[in-house]
Amino acid sequence: MKTGRKITGGKYHRNRKKKFIDRKGQPRIAFLKDETKRKQIRTRSGYMKTILLSTNNVNLSIKGKVQNAKIKNVLQTPQNVFLARQNILFKGAIIETSLGKARITNRPSQEGQVNAVLLEE
Repeated sequence: MKTGRKITGGKYHRNRKKKFIDRKGQPRIAFLKDETKRKQIRTRSGYMKTILLSTNNVNLSIKGKVQNAKIKNVLQTPQNVFLARQNILFKGAIIETSLGKARITNRPSQEGQVNAVLLEE
């Protein structure tokens, strides 16, 4: 049978048109670079969300204390091996900082900053 047709030959009709809210947004990816770049985007009901585009700083939690550190490199990412090679910051990624290895605990592309927990070695 042809696609979009019933077994009797009749057409399937869409329940409603596509709305503006149904559109896809652009993918937001946070990169490891020397300069910190942020962007504000408007979300539903007028709320402004700050997203992170690039940074090299991290808020590092060490035994309950928060300390600022520099990110040197992205070692591995759980989503995809190739994302670590491109120095993309994701939740769960293992990064090398000036204070040691750390795991990112937030979503930088959604929250506008990078938070991480120092790993015990």
